[in-house]
Amino acid sequence: MRNLEGKSPEQIKLAAIADYKALYDRASLVLPTTEFSNFPTNERKAKNQIKPDPSLAALAYNFGRYILISSSRKGTQPANLQGIWNDDMNPAWDSKYTTNINTEMNYWAVDSANLSELSEPLITMVKELTDQGTQVAQEHYGAKGWVFHQNTDLWRVAAPMDGPSWGTFTTGGAWLTTHLWEHYQYTQDRKYLSEIYPIMEGSVQFFTDFLVPHPNGKWLVTNPSTSPENFPDGGGNKPYFDEVTGSILPGTTICAGSSIDMQILYDLYGYYLEASDILGRKTPLIEKVRITRNKLVPPQIGSDGSLQEWADDWKSLEKNHRHFSHLYGLYPGKVLWEKRTPVLIEAYKRVLNERGDGGKGFSMAWKMALWARLGDGNRAAKIFNGYLNEQSCNQLLALCGKSLQVDGTLGMTAAVTEMLMQSHDDHVQLLPALPDGWHSGSFRGIRARGGFELNFKWVNNVLTHFSVISKTGKPFRFKTDNPRLAVTSNGKKIAIKSVNGIVEFPTTKDQTYLFQL
Repeated sequence: MRNLEGKSPEQIKLAAIADYKALYDRASLVLPTTEFSNFPTNERKAKNQIKPDPSLAALAYNFGRYILISSSRKGTQPANLQGIWNDDMNPAWDSKYTTNINTEMNYWAVDSANLSELSEPLITMVKELTDQGTQVAQEHYGAKGWVFHQNTDLWRVAAPMDGPSWGTFTTGGAWLTTHLWEHYQYTQDRKYLSEIYPIMEGSVQFFTDFLVPHPNGKWLVTNPSTSPENFPDGGGNKPYFDEVTGSILPGTTICAGSSIDMQILYDLYGYYLEASDILGRKTPLIEKVRITRNKLVPPQIGSDGSLQEWADDWKSLEKNHRHFSHLYGLYPGKVLWEKRTPVLIEAYKRVLNERGDGGKGFSMAWKMALWARLGDGNRAAKIFNGYLNEQSCNQLLALCGKSLQVDGTLGMTAAVTEMLMQSHDDHVQLLPALPDGWHSGSFRGIRARGGFELNFKWVNNVLTHFSVISKTGKPFRFKTDNPRLAVTSNGKKIAIKSVNGIVEFPTTKDQTYLFQL
């Protein structure tokens, strides 16, 4: 407050705007407009049901960036369920940090949206969680390392809470740790990687101790486990009164080796091995992790042709459940993408089709991102229009049923990005899931993994401009079917090599590369 002494309201306002714009102006998305695009947002939403307005997706993308800029700054707390917009003394779900999807979704877009420093509160929270997490690992499970479950608050509680049906999600901390690795993927900051390496190693150590053999003798599984927040129809699973929540639940969620647990651990173990290689670390744990990773339950296709949510071939007691936990490895994770086959792709799609296109705000954002990863932009755009109509306020803040919840707002920013640019597959792909209605537009300042800033335009579904700024000097890889593509920097032609539709060339830090399309 002392910094405000002697300053007029106008000076404070101008300083706040300048501070905000320094972050917000880094990126910009433009999509086709209609005659209603200049109307107030509530009127645009109503008109969109009559005549789709693609520029509303650009507004949603930019609004999500505004929300994160406003609710996640260095030295503050991470964005929680309501961000900074809770006005209730007894808010829904206590406005805490729910880490079986919601907190993670808040930060899906932070790096791609060119807002990497806004990750700092989340990274700090994960570091702080390892303190109690180490104690919980020892006292609850007799294990080394650290563990954190599905919920925490200002006091960084790491033990299970809210009852066994929700609290037995032991991979909440592991999922958050994958976010720390993702941040490195965008920044390529080795000093930062060395700082988070003990956190990664502690999480990996816990699960290496915690995993137990599956009855079939082939796999290692988490036990107890749960697939958030779903109830398996495994036979004998009946409704019961939950004393913690005071409600009757359809059944228990507790199982052994849920698919999301296996997928998170497969990814985390892989990231740990890669980080160890980058940093030149050599410990006995590394080889043990390599062996353990290959014993995790692989993706399983059930008798109905869909991807199994549990290690056993059980169905869901709730047909249109709001979570897509067993598709974590498709988005935001990697394992389901890396292991994809035509048969598995159909199993992923069957899950999405069975759960439908509606749901809560956060659920619809996740569905958009999943369909985008599968290359179906029209399906993603259809879900977005449903979201505008069913699960967003007039100012575009997302809802979870009838409660305001910012995860859907921030998840939309990530989903729109995924429709227009993907970089998870060791190369950049532009317009991978472009809807018919988004036929022309431009994207400026977006970040890709490897440390690259991208600017591109397209007209009538054809890329017309593409430039890349190398922030780290790493080689750049780009998927293209253009045999005449050329690259220049400072007017000089860059030598490129092309293998199986992937163009690659070396870069120099802070140099700009222009693609001749």
